[in-house]
Amino acid sequence: MKTFKFKIHDNNYRVNLISHNENVIDLEVNGTNYSVTLDAEVKTSKTPMLVRSASKRPIEPLKVSPSAKKTKVLAPIPGVILQVDVKVGDPVKKGDRLVLLEAMKMENNIVAEKEGTVTAVHVVKDQKVLENELMIEMEQ
Repeated sequence: MKTFKFKIHDNNYRVNLISHNENVIDLEVNGTNYSVTLDAEVKTSKTPMLVRSASKRPIEPLKVSPSAKKTKVLAPIPGVILQVDVKVGDPVKKGDRLVLLEAMKMENNIVAEKEGTVTAVHVVKDQKVLENELMIEMEQ
């Protein structure tokens, strides 16, 4: 049994919910019993509602060690590869686009964080990638 307290126009009401069967509710208001029929049929949700709490970790930008000889370019978010702009052996400069990644209906340019030569390409056009999946390897 659930109990509710209402205050309407300075009048206090104590409502006890006794039972609820389909669209008929039996309740007690300030000691008087009532049976209430709802106009519309009570519909229950067939799909459960999922609620995801916000991450407690601050967002950290992807950084490349400037002294590292080898660089691995990882997918920052899950998505689909729309275009691969480099192939093995290509020299790249800092800021050159390596891959065009579509995620959440937005196009994201994945660029080189430092100069180097492409040593391996692990993705192709229209491939789906997960977060932190290896896409490109480079060597300085």
